[in-house]
Amino acid sequence: MAMAKEKTGNAAGRAVVDYLPETGLRAMPSGRMGRGFSFLLNELRRRNQLASRPQPEGVATPRSRLLVSEFASLAFPHIYAAMHGKPRIARCEDPQAIMLLPGFGSHPWRMTAMRRALERAGHSVTDWGLGWNLGATEDRFERLLSRIERTARAEGRKVVLVGWSLGGVFAREAAKQLPDSVEMVVTMGSPFSGDMHGNNAWRIYHWITGFAVDEPPVGDDFGAKPPVPTVALWSAQDGVVHRHCASGRPGERDLSIPVRCTHMGFAWHPAAIEAVARVVAAPPGKAGPT
Repeated sequence: MAMAKEKTGNAAGRAVVDYLPETGLRAMPSGRMGRGFSFLLNELRRRNQLASRPQPEGVATPRSRLLVSEFASLAFPHIYAAMHGKPRIARCEDPQAIMLLPGFGSHPWRMTAMRRALERAGHSVTDWGLGWNLGATEDRFERLLSRIERTARAEGRKVVLVGWSLGGVFAREAAKQLPDSVEMVVTMGSPFSGDMHGNNAWRIYHWITGFAVDEPPVGDDFGAKPPVPTVALWSAQDGVVHRHCASGRPGERDLSIPVRCTHMGFAWHPAAIEAVARVVAAPPGKAGPT
């Protein structure tokens, strides 16, 4: 494609604009491109500095050896699922409207096994409708709140929020804003308690989102319990989020339940799916807090 040069400005020299006669389009002035590249470079440097911060003293993370199972279950989820069989869930006598919220860096399709199992139990299940979970922003959170309200109106009842990892933090914060639309919150390996650096993913979070975990754009006290029944599922085999951060302290949740699975396994492991089904069928008000 031939490209003609069209100079604008005076002798002092303004930016040269590339004119494409075949398309009638003008390319971005070279000066503006330079500023854009400089901004991008500075932003990458800033995020790299965030991700390079040292681990706060005294804040524990899961043992490194647990990460081996995490990577394996992430790379071969179908093989791991086949090794553990299918979840055994009875038909629910009081089916609920359930919304599934994926973990950081995950898409709702990762929770397909859980969705199908809960649907077979008679529940009405949907996902959060925001695609990939790439971190919290004010706009994304507002869209989630709108999605929850619309779902509750369409169902004619409150919605049970089931959040995996960061999705569980979203769920807790959403329930604080919309107690009239949320029936219950169930978190799975979610880092809502204690220091937000108590996990092996905070550096990746810093790099991708550009936000520090201790300076979130949404929420300011993740440990505060939502004004609805709240259940925390956690695992001692979790290689991403420390069990103490995911189980929470008394007063931060109504019920804390251990599950034998990896962090990635919360989305598909039969034990995790069965635990969610039991909690939804018998909420803390019926089962009694522990």
